[in-house]
Amino acid sequence: MPDKPQENNFSDVKKIIAPAGAEVFPNYLKIGDKLAKTFFVFSYPRYLSTGWFEPLINLPNLFDVSIFINPIDTGSALKNLRKKAGQLESQMNEEQEKGLVRNPVLETAINDVESLRDSLQQSEEKLFNTGVYITVYADTLEELARLESKLVTMMEAKLIYIKPALFEQLEGLSSILPINDDKLQIYSPMNTSPISSFFPFVSEDLSSNQGIMYGINLHNSNLVIFDRFSLENANEVVFAKSGSGKSYTTKLEILRSLMAGIDMVLVIDPENEYGRLAETFGGSMFNISLSSHEHINPFDIPPIPEGETPSDVLRSHIVNIASLLKLMLGKLSPEEDALLDRAITETYASREIVAETDFVGKEPPLLGDLETVLRNLEGGKDLAEKLYKYTKGSFAGFLNQPTNIDVNNRLIIFSIRDLEEELRPLGMFVVLNFIWNLIRAKLAKRLLFIDEAWIMMKNEDSATFLFGLVKRARKYYLGVTTITQDVEDFLRSPYGRPIVTNSSLQLLLKQAPATIDIVAKAFDLTEAEKNFLLGAEIGTGIFFAGKRHVAIQIVPSYYEDQIITTNPEQLLEEKNQI
Repeated sequence: MPDKPQENNFSDVKKIIAPAGAEVFPNYLKIGDKLAKTFFVFSYPRYLSTGWFEPLINLPNLFDVSIFINPIDTGSALKNLRKKAGQLESQMNEEQEKGLVRNPVLETAINDVESLRDSLQQSEEKLFNTGVYITVYADTLEELARLESKLVTMMEAKLIYIKPALFEQLEGLSSILPINDDKLQIYSPMNTSPISSFFPFVSEDLSSNQGIMYGINLHNSNLVIFDRFSLENANEVVFAKSGSGKSYTTKLEILRSLMAGIDMVLVIDPENEYGRLAETFGGSMFNISLSSHEHINPFDIPPIPEGETPSDVLRSHIVNIASLLKLMLGKLSPEEDALLDRAITETYASREIVAETDFVGKEPPLLGDLETVLRNLEGGKDLAEKLYKYTKGSFAGFLNQPTNIDVNNRLIIFSIRDLEEELRPLGMFVVLNFIWNLIRAKLAKRLLFIDEAWIMMKNEDSATFLFGLVKRARKYYLGVTTITQDVEDFLRSPYGRPIVTNSSLQLLLKQAPATIDIVAKAFDLTEAEKNFLLGAEIGTGIFFAGKRHVAIQIVPSYYEDQIITTNPEQLLEEKNQI
């Protein structure tokens, strides 16, 4: 009794999936409302390169492909190859007797046959009968003809020739169906090596169940959805020429990361481009400049992270302060370097902050206190004079004030647009040091975006600090994104390439001809990828995630675009509408 219902169920399934009807024509089929046409491959070039199937698989059209691979008995194959070799040798001897000019095609064929015989005899290769069938679908005959022309042109460009299965379209459709029934049986003998070029015959995909959408995969129109924290580190580099959409792309990633639940996003903004984003999300925006009301005291004692002692934190902090001061004072002699280290220690000691004591809660010193200590140390007067412009001179107020900013927010932006060009490296260093101390204090999922990071690469001390931050970020659940348009300066720095290699995510947008060779060498790009980046449109580029990479188009929604756009024409139009 149970068998009959199962039989009925199977019959019902066939009725559900089967088309209402099929009309057979000599060179195509009409299946329901769709037209189908089957082709077979009948000729291949002498060599098949790896990935030759990729352009076909990545076509954004409806189609099916079937590959039948049937092993040939090695003994029979060797007999046939021996016979073929004899025929070719005989033909060559005959041409030589007639005094004809040497035939390179014939010589190549003989070498190929002999090479294959050796490989089969030594069991290095196997021989197979291989059939490749392709069925394309369309709604109209015109669309079917266009698709056929596209397919033929694509394959012939690779010296691979296809033909429609005339008067055998029904058999062709049966061969395409996933029932392992080859009705056409049109084979080409192939050994193992060329067959291996068929696999993998799927395009690179960067779509996962977690993460945010970065854009659209231009190879196959899939979404590029990725979680940067799923890689060995969550760091990212973004290289692009001015106006290619790097800041726009970065703001889109920030917006989507905040919506995805990231704990905190911190941004160093050199051009005040992230203000609307902060306003929309209720973020905090701090203007770092000579005349601003927000201040960061670089001498602030960092919070003590769990598992570390106050003494270790203080020593590490003094090293960072020394690097900042070298950036301010220029190159120092070994004697001046030692004197500066002593002066920093004594400056903290003047506020009862000493490594061996409990200094938690003590008021930190200011830069002016260090100047005072240097003036009272033998040999420190010259260094104190250099510091004068930062304490009482033209740059006073920038670094010589107590910290007065509140960082209790999910989105925090530090704008250095109004900072003088000479002070920008200092401003970025101070902000990064402040952020690093904040990151170390508590473990949380956070992202840090450093726009125009090449500014930090101009000086060895600031470049060293940035590299150390990128290298250690993973331990603190931090992803650092370095963004730059001056690719040449960035990569020619001794710390530029290490930052790239310590970033699992890389995004290359449109590049300038002057820097494309440097970028190509750093990222091992092919000639095709170089040409793609040179002619890329705004928001189009190559997205690297670990060892995988795809061509990507950054696509925002309408409301996202309204929040993050910096297009002057669009902003002016919005202003006029208000």
